[in-house]
Amino acid sequence: MNIEDIKKAMGEAKSRIEIAKGKFHQEGDIVAAYEMAKERYAALGVDVDKAVAELEKQQISLHCWQTDDVMGFESQAGLSGGIQTTGNYPGRARNIDEVRQDLEFVKTLVAGNHRVNLHEIYGDFGGKFVERDRVGVEHFQSWIDWAKANNFKLDFNSTSFGHPKSGDLSLSNPNPAIRNFWIEHTKRCRHIADAMGKAQGDPCIMNIWVHDGQKDFTVNRKKYREILASSLDEILKENLPGMKSCVEAKLFGIGLESYTVGSMDFFEGYCASRKVIYTLDTGHYEPTENVADKVSSLLLYVPELMLHVSRPVRWDSDHVTIMNDPTLEFFKELVRADGLHRAHVGLDYFDASINRIGAYVIGVRATQKCILSALLEPLALLRQYEEEGKGFQKLALLEEAKTLPFGAVYDYFNFKNGIPVGEAFIPVIEQYEKEVTSKR
Repeated sequence: MNIEDIKKAMGEAKSRIEIAKGKFHQEGDIVAAYEMAKERYAALGVDVDKAVAELEKQQISLHCWQTDDVMGFESQAGLSGGIQTTGNYPGRARNIDEVRQDLEFVKTLVAGNHRVNLHEIYGDFGGKFVERDRVGVEHFQSWIDWAKANNFKLDFNSTSFGHPKSGDLSLSNPNPAIRNFWIEHTKRCRHIADAMGKAQGDPCIMNIWVHDGQKDFTVNRKKYREILASSLDEILKENLPGMKSCVEAKLFGIGLESYTVGSMDFFEGYCASRKVIYTLDTGHYEPTENVADKVSSLLLYVPELMLHVSRPVRWDSDHVTIMNDPTLEFFKELVRADGLHRAHVGLDYFDASINRIGAYVIGVRATQKCILSALLEPLALLRQYEEEGKGFQKLALLEEAKTLPFGAVYDYFNFKNGIPVGEAFIPVIEQYEKEVTSKR
């Protein structure tokens, strides 16, 4: 399909949203249910209108790599560096226009003004190979222009994987030639993020994650961590007002199972001592760990949090985010710790086994549901019970809160913002697949 055909097909798919908005739900029913919910929550001291207004302000950073299985535009080589995508569902975005097209369409199915999170390998390289230590703002100017035209803001990531110099060690590599290559790459990425932030009038959040580790027994653990700390200090020493840097820990990578240089304990100490934003990826911890429990401790010592919301079925398997207990508890703890205003929320999964647009929309809406549920918790009364030592009352209210009419509030939130309510987005995505992605 050429560009005009793509735009025509996309317009036809978008037009079905108006049909879907009224197909399964009537305006009066949605508003009436919302008013009843408001009364029920008000009896427990919860201001529902305030919660909805807060959710409308909450930006979620959409990870561009869901559209194309983390391929990017540098080459069409498969992933390497401790990560992989599973599945081969038809319709993968193959170029920059199709990635943007999919993001624009997703925007029509989720309420709010959101962000787009780019990896460096998604630059507009014009069909030419650009080495990663030579990348510049010019390779992302079209993204900056596109974001402004489509009411998006941009976030950014350096890319250490999928490169001949990736190997097992990048920023922690004892070889100065390889290490300095990645230091220069990451510095340049910070300058790109700075330009993005200045152009959009809002700081671009740039995440630094490196896959560094070893597959088997490691006897120089401290040495590699000393090198990583030194590399990061060199990268972060320049003050760039248009961006904020964050660093991401991991438990292990595929093929790097025995040792991870940038582990959680390493980055906890690094972020606390350097006052750097800590990135909490919900897939990067032991499967039995309660990631929510980390929120209050980290907020005592780091300035802000970057959240990468994923669903680890078996560790970092990057399944589509849903409204499950771990994700819900994660956001409840964030609200309970008065930390929502100190957190940046982004998605980080890449499911190639199902319709990729559907995976996007499910993940965004599930994250919104978790945030809204947290905002609707009768927190003042729960805190009062706890402070008064009323354990029975607190536990009883926590249980009863699970069946409060939260769904009516989320339906109204979508309806108010002109977004398909409930399952009405399903046929819209089916039509987009029929008219657009199935023809790729």
